[in-house]
Amino acid sequence: MFTMFKPTSAFAFAHAVALLQGVALAAVECTGTFEPISASEYVAAINPGWNLGNTLDATPTEGSWNNPPVQAVTFEDIKAAGFKSVRIPVTYADHFTGTSPGWAIDADWLQRVSDVVDMALDAGLYVLTNVHHDSWQWADISAAGANVTTIEERMYQTWLQIGEKLGCKSSSVAFEPINEPPINTEEQAAELNKINGIFLQALKDAGGFNTQRVVTLVGPNMDSIKTSQWFEAPTGYDNPWALQYHYYSPYDFIFSAWGKTILSTADIATVESDIENIRANFTDVPLIIGEFDASPINTEPAARRKYMDVVISKAKELNTAVMVWDNGLDHFDRTTKQWKDPQSLQILLNAAAGVSNSLADFTTDASVTEQSSSAYVFHKVGDTVTDQTISISLNGNTLKSIATEEGTALAALTDYTASGGEITFKSSFLSTYFSSSGAVGSKVNLTLTFSAGATAAVNLVQWDIPKLGTTTSKATSGADLRIPVTWGGVNQPAAVKMRRDDGVYLFDDWTQYLGPLQAAYGTYNGQWNWDGNNLILTAATVDAVIAAGVATTFTFDFFPRVAGNSLNYTLTV
Repeated sequence: MFTMFKPTSAFAFAHAVALLQGVALAAVECTGTFEPISASEYVAAINPGWNLGNTLDATPTEGSWNNPPVQAVTFEDIKAAGFKSVRIPVTYADHFTGTSPGWAIDADWLQRVSDVVDMALDAGLYVLTNVHHDSWQWADISAAGANVTTIEERMYQTWLQIGEKLGCKSSSVAFEPINEPPINTEEQAAELNKINGIFLQALKDAGGFNTQRVVTLVGPNMDSIKTSQWFEAPTGYDNPWALQYHYYSPYDFIFSAWGKTILSTADIATVESDIENIRANFTDVPLIIGEFDASPINTEPAARRKYMDVVISKAKELNTAVMVWDNGLDHFDRTTKQWKDPQSLQILLNAAAGVSNSLADFTTDASVTEQSSSAYVFHKVGDTVTDQTISISLNGNTLKSIATEEGTALAALTDYTASGGEITFKSSFLSTYFSSSGAVGSKVNLTLTFSAGATAAVNLVQWDIPKLGTTTSKATSGADLRIPVTWGGVNQPAAVKMRRDDGVYLFDDWTQYLGPLQAAYGTYNGQWNWDGNNLILTAATVDAVIAAGVATTFTFDFFPRVAGNSLNYTLTV
């Protein structure tokens, strides 16, 4: 078991004072009053929160990535959705106009950050803002040959200027020194602890209300295990502080790595124990999960919703605030104002409030050869339409009603029967949408309403095996390979097996020790992807085939992930 954090003096780094020599300090003086709050009060008030991802943290500047410059209405939408706070990541790396020793930041950029913070405050949200991708651009103390003295100087000057600009904001605004600082050793972790102190010293020297402001200190990589091992809190400062960590585990489920589409019983137990362990190591410290996510883009719906519920419910139980990561693609569409998965949103809000959610059951055994999910009712073209049963974990609730997306209520006993969490849809009802020869695709989304908590969504899908435009080609280096596909129901692949014709796995031969739905499988985004009507093998995958010099067969699995619902494509060399 890891030991509790040990305080370390902010003045232990004697040369930090030298950083200030020759640099004029301009302590901000604020008019008005500041209503101090404790770190515990801040953490309770911000739960749940939302991340303004891929926006002010984009490089080289806001608007460079997938989101346009943020507008005030986005914060109003987030507030209306039920969130209490927003984390505003900001990257400063490309906005320095000066070098050592002052490291001047572009005044227009500081003003933009201030304006965006005000937008969020005006919407009634608490704010947490930071220094973000700088962690790997200039502030990476783990990098070979890192000039730690320069990093300390630049970190001090960065936060001195941010503190001066934002120093008169209300107590609804908190600061975070650096996002996910890369740390590999205890020595590097000691330096990060020192940087937490430099951050606090800069805020103190900046003046304003900054010494009374809540801050969220950070441990190595913002990883719960490394933080428990190596975090030491600075002393000698007055700021109320919380500790922030991030949670993207299990990695293979969150990022669809190595074919993983199943959230196993063991995975769920690990999630709960991870959150319990860091709380046990910091019993009296306010905690924030500043980022976590399970994206509707690439995770199976029932497993995703269970994951959201487990993380947030356990965090709530242990007085830990949560802030969901949203890069503008995963959850909220800022243009259409639609949530990609409304059920995940409802689950998040209810779990954060301590309300039990009823959840669709799904396969939790990673050793199986087929996967089921009660987020769907599947009917294969050519089969007779029969009664179908789904299973819901009611978690103390009762089913109240079922309705179509148009609002038409289903009739109990006629359209469906329910016994506990077992819900059987009658063939007479399903025949409204399914037939032995009808077109494939999503036919209707049903909404199940319960006595409390989030609704559950069940998608009725008629499916058949998809069709490829071609089944083979010669590998050509330097570009993604797009393979035309006619979808067969759910318009995305589930996973892709990548096996050379000599029997060797194209990547990661250690996956032979995983279950049959993961052995030899590749990883989403880095090795495979899809768009409108194409399956995609990335350039890295194509180049790996060329480098191997062996033809490789790619087996694309689709949902439902059952025997026969897959297609082979061969790349020759």
